Amino acid sequence: MAGERRIAYFNCFSGIAGDMALGALVDAGADLPSLLRQLELLPIGGWSLDFEPAMRNGLACTQAVVRVRGDSVVRTFMHILGVLEEARLPDRVRDRAVAAFTVLAEAEGRVHRRPPSAVHFHEVGGHDTIVDIVGTAAALDLLGIDAVAASAVATGTGVVRTAHGLIPNPGPAVVELLAGIPTVGRDVGLELTTPTGAAMMKAWGVCFGAMPGMTVELSGYGAGSREIDGMPNCTQVVVGTGAGADSGLVESAAEQLTVLEANLDDATGETLAHAVQALMDHGALDSWVTPVVMKKGRPAHLLSVLCDPALSASLAELLRSETGSLGVRTHPVERWSTPRRTGGIEVGGIPVRVKVSAGRVKAEHDDVVRAARRLGRPLIEVAAEAEARWRTSTPSGDEEAAARPERPDPAPA
Repeated sequence: MAGERRIAYFNCFSGIAGDMALGALVDAGADLPSLLRQLELLPIGGWSLDFEPAMRNGLACTQAVVRVRGDSVVRTFMHILGVLEEARLPDRVRDRAVAAFTVLAEAEGRVHRRPPSAVHFHEVGGHDTIVDIVGTAAALDLLGIDAVAASAVATGTGVVRTAHGLIPNPGPAVVELLAGIPTVGRDVGLELTTPTGAAMMKAWGVCFGAMPGMTVELSGYGAGSREIDGMPNCTQVVVGTGAGADSGLVESAAEQLTVLEANLDDATGETLAHAVQALMDHGALDSWVTPVVMKKGRPAHLLSVLCDPALSASLAELLRSETGSLGVRTHPVERWSTPRRTGGIEVGGIPVRVKVSAGRVKAEHDDVVRAARRLGRPLIEVAAEAEARWRTSTPSGDEEAAARPERPDPAPA
């Protein structure tokens, strides 16, 4: 029926991990040969993936088992983005995988007070995590899933061992990822929800709580690696169709961000431009300069910075050191972002990225400048051609594709 969406509802009563989500979707009927063909596109070797029948407290499940040979690489966020781009996965698979790794990098960045681009993944950078996330994204695509929903997410207690030693359970990154998502604690000394599982729900989930209204078509159970007394250690997925907003699918809440501000009456234009670029280079989401008039009629500039709250202290210090300001103000804000994605097109044989949202295509300025210089053509002409080429090369009904999460693409060579 028109307006219906295909929904995957993850019941995380015993938590969720990457292998549990992947096993549940295969148990529900995701085509295994097609799934493996997509995973074989990844430009990494030394791994194998098997799906084994399992029982968890009498409940029949499927366990996804990734076996890795000699994977000791500590990958950066940008390295993983490069792996995903090189794989040439289907758009929706790639976009979902990038979105999951992006929220992972942001959470790790907040925990360690580093920009996401500088985050080094340890446990979540290995072959098994890449296979789990890409495999789950591929399984969702093979089942035709338009939206992901989830129950309250269960977490355990005690401590867990990581590359940094013992940390509280749930771990700091898991807590960061579950911010804004309903959770329930279980008196179980196991890591019920892993960073990978939490990242999937954070990046892909559009609503949390009771199962949304839908006509159930499929279900499956993904086994965790260990048995738990008195409770099946597995994640349930229920697949069905629901009628858009009537199904209870509400878009995720606003992002909680911070704005830093400083009034500057003695900074030159060169200083202001350098400060804005330095702030962006160190993790600011945006930075801008506004002309203002201060006391006694003095002309001045207001330098503003939009950033993740975890970076506010370091960016405030950078703002002070780069401008000589004697003080920085800060206040919390909410950001409601229009869903968008990044695509690519060629103009005169030169790649140009475009940002795509519902009803709008915008060529990336830096790419347009580079193409215009190489081609010896006017800037506005190159931008117009890139946007027109994207529209004519993309089906007219691609507004849904445009509503996928944006990914931080590296600039083309």
